[in-house]
Amino acid sequence: MDTMKILSRWAGMAVGAMIFAHSPAGIAATVTVFVGNTNLSGLAADVFVPPSTNINVNDKVVWVWEGLNHSSTSGTNGVPSGLWDSTITSRPHAFTNTFTAPGNFSYYCQVHVSFGMTGLISVAAVDLPPTVSITNPVNNATFSAPASFTVAATASDPDGTVTNVQFFQGATSLGDFATSPYSMPVNNLAAADYTFSAVATDNGGLTATNAVTVHVVTPVPIILSAPQFLSPTDFRFNYTANSGLSYIIQRASDLGSGLWTTLSTNLATGSPMLFDDAAVSGSPAFYRVGLLPNP
Repeated sequence: MDTMKILSRWAGMAVGAMIFAHSPAGIAATVTVFVGNTNLSGLAADVFVPPSTNINVNDKVVWVWEGLNHSSTSGTNGVPSGLWDSTITSRPHAFTNTFTAPGNFSYYCQVHVSFGMTGLISVAAVDLPPTVSITNPVNNATFSAPASFTVAATASDPDGTVTNVQFFQGATSLGDFATSPYSMPVNNLAAADYTFSAVATDNGGLTATNAVTVHVVTPVPIILSAPQFLSPTDFRFNYTANSGLSYIIQRASDLGSGLWTTLSTNLATGSPMLFDDAAVSGSPAFYRVGLLPNP
């Protein structure tokens, strides 16, 4: 139940009263292919070793020349594709190419393609994990007990689909949702600190987690104190509050009218809070402070 406190101002005197109101993602690898590999007899063979190489996106291939008069040229059957080309007639020599897209990339030696000196680089796409973000409540939000609100999240996957989002309160599962919007109500939380998390899973089985901390507090009684005039048109007072909770300050010229003018709504940063009304008149006035409902 919301609690309101009321303060009257009359001729400089104030009193208080109460009203109830593959390579891991992001890690690139480097593999080596020997060009014109030297065999056990010490003779250079017109081959790439290994002839076929499997890598992931953003990995590098380094061709190292062991024989002379060879090239590493992208293309098929002697027809270049223009992706890379390195020809060398001496050694030592090495050439590096970074593969930034998935696919199968054939290549050959321009000098010895007719002898079957060809190779293949197979580049697999790296499966990226999904992303998930709790959009409500915000981290370190404060609520008054008993607290009820909805935990909501957004999730996406850069290279696939999100298959489900699961919510947790601490280690306890609150629910699992296969489609957006992803949200879960929680009700009647007692005063304590709570951790809520959302775990998103994508179609590749990869997961991502986002967590927030929520503070639920018992509201302190609102007590108005220290009323004073700073000038005939400037009146101030203090009121007790909970940090992180929102309060409303209102003024009325007649308690019986039920007409209250809202002067301020604010988020308490400590206790007591100071309120200053710099636009008062000489007529009687009454003030009340109330705790706003949880958002």
